[in-house]
Order: sequence, then C-alpha cells, then structure tokens
Amino acid sequence: MSNESTGTQYQVMTQTPVPRLIIKLAIPTTISMLVTNIYNLADTAFVGQLGTSQSGAVGIVFGLMAIIQAFAYMFGQGAGSISARCLGQKDLHSAEKFASTAFFCSIAVGLIIEVFGLIFIEPLIRMLGSTDTIMPYAKQYILYILLSAPFMSASFVMNNLLRYQGRASIAMIGLLAGALINIGLDPVLMFVLDMGISGAGLATASSQLVSFLILLYMFLSGKSQIKLSIKKVTHSLKDIGNIAATGCPSLARQGLSSLSTMLLNTQASVYGDAAVAAMSIVSRISMFIFSVGLGIGQGYQPMCAFNYGAKKFSRVKKGFTFSVLFSEATLLLLASAAFIFSPRLVALFRDDADVIAIGSLALRLRCATQPLLPPTATSEMMMQSSGRRVSALIMALSRNGVFFIPSLLIMAKVWGLFGIQSAQMAADILTMILIIPFTIHYFRTLPEDAPD
Repeated sequence: MSNESTGTQYQVMTQTPVPRLIIKLAIPTTISMLVTNIYNLADTAFVGQLGTSQSGAVGIVFGLMAIIQAFAYMFGQGAGSISARCLGQKDLHSAEKFASTAFFCSIAVGLIIEVFGLIFIEPLIRMLGSTDTIMPYAKQYILYILLSAPFMSASFVMNNLLRYQGRASIAMIGLLAGALINIGLDPVLMFVLDMGISGAGLATASSQLVSFLILLYMFLSGKSQIKLSIKKVTHSLKDIGNIAATGCPSLARQGLSSLSTMLLNTQASVYGDAAVAAMSIVSRISMFIFSVGLGIGQGYQPMCAFNYGAKKFSRVKKGFTFSVLFSEATLLLLASAAFIFSPRLVALFRDDADVIAIGSLALRLRCATQPLLPPTATSEMMMQSSGRRVSALIMALSRNGVFFIPSLLIMAKVWGLFGIQSAQMAADILTMILIIPFTIHYFRTLPEDAPD
C-alpha cells in the first residue's frame, strides 16, 4: 500500500465525523459477529437433531475453542492496539513489526495446542466438563477442532489486525466466507454423508481453513496497510512482552470464558445431559444477542486506538458515548424479544421438555442483565485500545472470573440448578458496579487534544 493511501487512511480515521466512522467500522464487524454466531447456532441446531448428548458435546468442545480464541485474541488485539497507535503516529515500520510477530506467534501456539490436545485428548475432554455419555461424541467433534487450531488462531489475529487498521469490511470477507461454508457443509456432512457429529467437526475445521486462506490473501495482495513477513518478527523480548501485556485482557477475558464454561458444564452435569445441553444452548443464544452490541464496540476499537495515538482525545470520548448509546438501544430490543420468546428459542435447538424448561428460565435471567453489557464491554475495549493495561486487565478479570466463578460455585451450592441458571445475572450486576469508577477516572485523566 502506497504512502499516499496510508495518508488517506490516516485522514479517514482522524477526521471523519465520529458517528459516521463508528457506524462504517461497526457494520462489517457486526455482520461478521452475527454470521459467526449464526453458524455456531447452526452447529447447535443441526447437532441437536442427533440427540441431547450430542448437543452437550458441542457445548463441551466450545470450551476448547474459547481457549484457542483466548491466545489468538491476546496476540491479535495486543498487536492490533499497538499497531493502530503506531499508525496514528505515522510509524508504519513498528506497526508491521508488532503485527508480524503476533501472526507467527499465534500459529506456533495453535500448533502447541493441537499436539498436546491430540496426545491428551480424553483427559482434555474430562477437564472441559464431559459426562460419560457425552464423551464419545465430544471425542469425535474435538478431533477436527484440534486439527484446525493453528488456522483458527491465525485467522483471529489477521481479523483483528485488519479491524484495527480500519479495514473492517475486508476483515469481514474472510469470516463471512468461512461461516457460510460451515452452514452449508453441516447438513451435507452430518446427514447426507451420514457422518453425524464428526461431520459437524469437519465442517467447522474446513471453514476455519477457508477463512485463514482468504484473510492471508488480503495481506499478501496489498489490501492491508500492514505487511506480514517472517523477516519482520522481532527478536526483542520487550516487544513480545508489550504485545502480551496489551493483549493480556483479551487472554484473561477469553480464558476465563473458557474456564467458566468448563465449570458451568461441570456444575450442570450433576443434573444430567439435559442441563448441560440447555446451558450450552443458552450461552450460544446470549452470545448471539450480545454480538450486536459487541460488534458496535469493536467498531469503536480501531477509532479509539488510532485517535489516541494521534492525540485526538476528544474523539476518543465522543466515540465512547456514541458506541454505548447505540449498542444499548439495539441490545434492549433484542434482549426483550429473547426474554418474551425464550421457550420457543430454546426449542429451536433441542425439542426436549427438560432442555426447554431449564434453558428458557436461564435465558430470561440472562436477558434481564444484557443491557448492562454495552457500557462494561465498551469501557474495557477503550482501556485496552488506549494502552491502559492494568485497568483493562482488571475489567477483563471481572465478569467471567472474579464475579462469575464464585457466584456459580456459591449459588449452585445454595440454590442448586436455579443458582446455576442465575449466576451470570449476578456477575453482570457486580461487573457494572466495578466498571463505573474506572470509566469516570479514565475520562477525568484524559489529556487535552494535541494541536494540529
């Protein structure tokens, strides 16, 4: 990409009116997240036709996918945030150094997860919360997820690097293509070729490979400001530590999401496969609803990092306010609809009376606190994008870790299944209380804009 094009992109990111820029960046990001969640839901729905234990197996393996994503987001959002701030300072060389390092590190971590996962496959599935009846199906499904781990990890990194450059529409293409392939392959492999749950795993692995190849092409063909090269990988432990420290909130958030999923499965398994399947379905539906608000927030991320690097701090503040209000209005509508139609939504994925009874109540409890998520998620993304590592890390540790895990363990012991169903609601309320003073302090200490 030419210097003229790079300069034009700088003007776009720092001079376009804030609402217009965020909407422009948020639309492709939101579409990507919605389609990704649609194919997750499609997996759940198709597998649900095979049986309750098979449906539970998808929820079990989802914990492993969260682990892979945790490391990918650490490298991708860590390098993405740093690279965007470098581009805001017109330092392309440093941006490419951090991006290339993150890309190749993510492939290496993906390979490590694949190798050790294949060697210790049964202990891994047990650790993820599998019951004896779910185990055979989880083993079939997880095999393909492990084989695709390097591609999955690298794809998330490339997607984040493109987003942070303000190239969200290009990033969308790779994820969109992979998601559509997954949705198309699921029924063919599972039912036409009679592969069952193995077909669902193969469809997911194939989609990850396609996404990887398309996103890699975007970098190799010059559609990205940043070029990836093994020659640009840093040998400085300080630089690698910088990526890891900046991306650590993402690792913590996704890692704790995986851990909380494992604990949730373990606690739910006491009440049988129906409870595991129900909570898995509820998690997928809740994430689909939240993906809209999250997509808007991720449209704000590159704008925040770029303008923070360019010392245009008033735009950082305006972007936060607009993102929260926009995502709040959208999420209120979706959460209200899901609350009203929760039994029907759960039944779409598993027409089992026990699953519907457990899942519909859990979904309604989660919907009740969904409107709390936009300000908490956007605050965390703002801290990470502007390099406020400690604040971002504390926020990342809160929802799925510091608050959810104790809530789950205590409430499950006191109220049994109802405690499991309502633990996330309690964690969301506590997280919101924590976030408010951090956000107020951030804006009070934000400097004035630098003179042009």
